[in-house]
Amino acid sequence: MWQSYLKGFKAYLRLERSLADNSILAYLGDLDKLHQFYQSISKELRLSEITIADLRLFISWLNELGMLASTQARVISSLKAFFSYLLLENVIEVDPSALLEAPKITRKLPDTLNINEINNLIGSIDASKPEGMRNKAIIEVLYGCGLRVSELTELKISNIYPQIEFLKVIGKGNKERLVPVGGVALKLLDIYLKEIRVHQNIKKGNEDFVFLNRFGAKLSRISIFNLIKQLAIQTGLKKSISPHTLRHSFATHLIEGGADLRAVQEMLGHSSITTTEIYTHLDRNYLREVVTQFHPRS
Repeated sequence: MWQSYLKGFKAYLRLERSLADNSILAYLGDLDKLHQFYQSISKELRLSEITIADLRLFISWLNELGMLASTQARVISSLKAFFSYLLLENVIEVDPSALLEAPKITRKLPDTLNINEINNLIGSIDASKPEGMRNKAIIEVLYGCGLRVSELTELKISNIYPQIEFLKVIGKGNKERLVPVGGVALKLLDIYLKEIRVHQNIKKGNEDFVFLNRFGAKLSRISIFNLIKQLAIQTGLKKSISPHTLRHSFATHLIEGGADLRAVQEMLGHSSITTTEIYTHLDRNYLREVVTQFHPRS
């Protein structure tokens, strides 16, 4: 009987739900796990007798096997679709999955660097070389302002406001936002612009971009990635890092220091507060106000 119900469910998914073959296979694979569970406890699978307690025991079994919460949630979705189908076909009178809740899916906290690791990265740069001062400014701005790598490469001189200590950046969807910039980052930017960049032959069309390569053109995203990978190697850092690691570190350090979540959301350019909430892996009761007050290098 089990196989005949699966066959009917497969037809239902294809004809009435118009699902693709891969999606249908995923549903059937999830239901096969339920069958395997009943086999593991030496119990016959009788669809009309399944209760929510049985399904919760099944989900606990999946959890003990080490299945990710996100995968468990998908299995539960498959169960709900299957029992809805059985209800439509009058195979069962009550849907045992109706009150079955998906496990809470937590978002993995991105890797971060502590302040000593940040200092080591910056300290490993040879400032006696022209590109060294540029690279120090790059790291300070990435970490000090929490910029995306594309926002850094697109940063323009005309969008630096040293008098009020703000940068104007262009984020996702061409949305502009003002971001506070700390004194250390501003000082290095000033040195780079007035002592290094001013001596470069700048390629036409790149006059307003802050960070330039040795050919006088704006830096590429890849060059920033390569720079950070090289710094990690130089300092013996075992973590796998990228420009985004500095952005994550910026947000985490602010929130752990006591900055208000909405202020950090504004600084990061997140359209949704839930995007910022991945950084609040500690107790939120310590959150306070003004964001720039809490940055380690402000």
